[in-house]
Amino acid sequence: MKTQRIAPRSGVAFELSKGQALTVIDPQGTQVADLLAYSRGDVREVISNGRTFDYEETIALTTGNRLWSNRSNPLLAIEEDTVGRHDFLLTPCSEATFRRFYPDKAVHPGCFGNLAQALGPWGIEPDAIPCAFNVFMNVPVAPDGSLRVDPPTSRPGDFIRLRALADLVIGLTACSAYASNGGSFKPIDYRIE
Repeated sequence: MKTQRIAPRSGVAFELSKGQALTVIDPQGTQVADLLAYSRGDVREVISNGRTFDYEETIALTTGNRLWSNRSNPLLAIEEDTVGRHDFLLTPCSEATFRRFYPDKAVHPGCFGNLAQALGPWGIEPDAIPCAFNVFMNVPVAPDGSLRVDPPTSRPGDFIRLRALADLVIGLTACSAYASNGGSFKPIDYRIE
């Protein structure tokens, strides 16, 4: 499949079959992509940050780690990762996010709204959207447990390749939050092989 482009501050959804690889690419650098995965056979089974942290025994997910479902099944395996820095702690940005953190900016549907719209055709409702695997997002955790959102360390052409371990429905965005992307918004590319 040829490389597809997600426009800045938008999102898409598509099916990914077991055994296929999904490569998410940051074509211009410093751009986050929120990724969700649902079991195609039953979309109530969805990617879970808690199960993933539990079974992988780390919050620093990269090459060799798997992303698990709420039913304790592995959904995706990270096969190659040129950045090594992603977030699985924070939820997709939303209209509420913009009201709270960017009160002087226009309210935007954010990744949450973009994912809800893109995933709707598969019967996935907004309340079924969990924490996303935030590809390239840079969220340092201090020793006291406090968080901050720094610009991504990804450079133009950096990528992560994930292998589907089940038949999936994928939601993927080019993130809309100012802090997550260093204050500007760029596209995200992806390719299915």
